[in-house]
Amino acid sequence: MRDVMSVTKALADEKRTRAVMFLRGREMCVCQVVEMLGLAPSTVSKHLDILNQAGLIESRKAGRWVYYRLPDTPSASVKKVLAWLECSLAEDPQILRDAKRLPAVMGMDKEKLCCRYRS
Repeated sequence: MRDVMSVTKALADEKRTRAVMFLRGREMCVCQVVEMLGLAPSTVSKHLDILNQAGLIESRKAGRWVYYRLPDTPSASVKKVLAWLECSLAEDPQILRDAKRLPAVMGMDKEKLCCRYRS
């Protein structure tokens, strides 16, 4: 039951659910997630930590950047939740706006983007 509660609590926040949705099929550094959500880096880091603890995403560090993605081998319950989210939110206006904006954010120079949020 603890795993189910952790996942449901993690997805109870719209920003965290959006982050899960735009991590589908890609890996993003924290600064790219910050840019997408329009929140302070510390707030985004907390959101990502909650998602990570729930097993909905995973991270890796490469040099100065920390990258997040959906898990390579999610648990059976997380796999079902991710499929349900994708199906349930396929026509959601915010998710569609995020999907439209995502290529521009992914195309930004990470060095410049991350410097902007560090200062």
